[in-house]
Amino acid sequence: MLPHRIELTTARPSRRQFLIGTAAATAGLVIGFRLIAADKASAQEAKPGANPFQAYVEITPENRVVIHSSQFEMGQGSYFGIATLVMEELDGDWSQVDVVGASGNPALYGNLAWGGTAQGTGGSTSMTSSWERYRKAGAAARAMLVAAAAKEWSVPAGEITVDAGVVSHASGKKASFGELAEAAAGIPVPAEVPLKSKEQWTQIGADGLKRYDSAGKTNGTQTYTIDLKLDGLLTATMIHPPKFGATVKSFDAAKAKAFDGVVDVVQTPRGIAVVGQNMWAALKGRDLVTVEWDEAKAVQRGTAELLAEYRELSNGPAKATARNDGDAAAALSSAASTVEGKYEFPYLAHASLEPLNAIARINGDGTVEVWGGHQIPDLYQAVAAQVGGVTPDKVKLHVMKTGGSFGRRAVSDADLIVEAVATAKALGPGKPVKVQWTRENDMRGGRYRPAYVHAIKGGLDKDGKLVALHDHIVGQSILGGSPFAAMIENGVDATSVEGASNLPYAVPNVKVDLTTTEVNVPVLWWRSVGSTHTAYVIETFVDELAASAKRDPVEFRLSMLDKHPRHAAVLKLAAEKAGWDTPLPEGRFRGVALHESFSTYVAEVVEITFRSASDFTVDRVVCAVDCGTAINPDQIRAQMEGGIGFGLGAILQEELTLTGGVVDQENYDTYTPLRINQMPKVEVHIVPSDEPPTGVGEPGVPPIGPAVANALRAATGKTIRSLPITKGLSA
Repeated sequence: MLPHRIELTTARPSRRQFLIGTAAATAGLVIGFRLIAADKASAQEAKPGANPFQAYVEITPENRVVIHSSQFEMGQGSYFGIATLVMEELDGDWSQVDVVGASGNPALYGNLAWGGTAQGTGGSTSMTSSWERYRKAGAAARAMLVAAAAKEWSVPAGEITVDAGVVSHASGKKASFGELAEAAAGIPVPAEVPLKSKEQWTQIGADGLKRYDSAGKTNGTQTYTIDLKLDGLLTATMIHPPKFGATVKSFDAAKAKAFDGVVDVVQTPRGIAVVGQNMWAALKGRDLVTVEWDEAKAVQRGTAELLAEYRELSNGPAKATARNDGDAAAALSSAASTVEGKYEFPYLAHASLEPLNAIARINGDGTVEVWGGHQIPDLYQAVAAQVGGVTPDKVKLHVMKTGGSFGRRAVSDADLIVEAVATAKALGPGKPVKVQWTRENDMRGGRYRPAYVHAIKGGLDKDGKLVALHDHIVGQSILGGSPFAAMIENGVDATSVEGASNLPYAVPNVKVDLTTTEVNVPVLWWRSVGSTHTAYVIETFVDELAASAKRDPVEFRLSMLDKHPRHAAVLKLAAEKAGWDTPLPEGRFRGVALHESFSTYVAEVVEITFRSASDFTVDRVVCAVDCGTAINPDQIRAQMEGGIGFGLGAILQEELTLTGGVVDQENYDTYTPLRINQMPKVEVHIVPSDEPPTGVGEPGVPPIGPAVANALRAATGKTIRSLPITKGLSA
């Protein structure tokens, strides 16, 4: 069993460990080391109120390399990517490696892509944030191990080699990392650590490199929060109000408490927690609780009423403008021809495979521990402290691997953490409790991709050149009312307009307007955020404009990308690999889409077989991606494939609706992500690049919807503007 990470503010360790950490500083990255031993623990303890020092790389006497990840693992492969960066410079052996989630020290773990002041995973930034500091940590560890061996063997450091976790000298002397760890901890920290050149890489960019954690994920031994066992662990199920904004007026738990196995029923800020000895007892007890809800401030309208309001708003003046180049209105009025349309997008659920859960325990010494998918650890630590009635340094987070998130575990009000800690506090010290949402809780519990309406108009000149574009976007703000509301500038929530306000096409007159609606349906970022709707609008509309100009869709796009060579490169590559110019058999059609999100460029060409509006299949997807330096090519392909499947299900058939303020869908039978038999053949082509790495967790999602819609337009002549596609195609 791997040794646990040592906490400098708690129990003193009984053995020596070699820890390596890097912290962000004004002068750059500072490599720091700590030797922790039983006789020195008191000197290393953190000051009262401060979070403990934690490390990036831990080398144990048992010859284990434990990497402490600043980034959360939810299936996107961040742990593997970070381990690859360390192992490239460390020259360890993959059999030594484990990666654990770290938290509690923003100076070490702050996301550098977000400014480095707070820890969090999102926006496909894991590799961007980790690229230099984890390589430097690995290189520093290697240098100190070599220096320790050189000193012990009385040989020049330059004569020592490191390979597969073994430090060697031509004289025949050799030692494992674990054998040198204690001596290495006494070596001065190198001021500068040279990194390998690209020509020296053996791990970064290696195709087919096996994921260190693949066995546990395939044989069922990987532990997620839902699997975790603790002594005396209780289970709580939740009763949430059926309408958003409703609160508990009163409840009667007498029958539930009388049920065998039910331990307690407690009120939380968002509802009622029914605590049982196990999940079955908690579920049975839940059904015996009667609740009276106060719905005075609850959402009462359904989707039909909301979208009707959005349509009306899209016809009127906008509340804010995100982009205004040239004079779009004048250019549209003088254009040789115009095309216009109105698009509608439904709410979407995240629907990740592992329903939301977290475990909390109040300890006898007043500290609070929370196990779960902590996507924004600093925020969750602060919220857990507030709910638990302690200071943040008294909160210990255990960052668990998670069966999917897609944005749902990055919640600004930490809804699940609040429920877990509040329930544990009500139960009292020493009683750990797992708050386990059901699928129905998850589907109806709020936090959705917002619904949107776009009213868009484009103008072409007599030569078929796009000269004007005006897009008016109507929908809820994700940032508004959250701790991130300060990011809204001049009334523009960037997450509502991204992908439209920064479109790469050379159009002289562009206006992107935004009207933010006030609706109390809880919304949140959803895999690829604003690009989930803007890419669909822009890319299907560009296809329609190309058809109006009687120009090929690929050629039409390329003609507007002279100043965006990376966009053009992925478009050309996808078209080439898909055989864009070769005829297809009867009944088969192609569509193309191009989009940049999170500084990653993706083009996708889709082939469909079309028989009728109710009978078509997506058969093939050719994807080209430029994400800078490819750290793990096979993982990049996997994320493109996963993103395509995720986006395809959403665009074809997913829809979350409300009737009278109540969510209609409850489970996977009524909210229908892509089924395995619907998954097309996917080919992924990675553009070689020397640029720093960007992310791949999200950028595969946006192009798939418009590429499919454009293939359907090629088949039917109809642009589908109301989603999901299966509904819009038959309308």
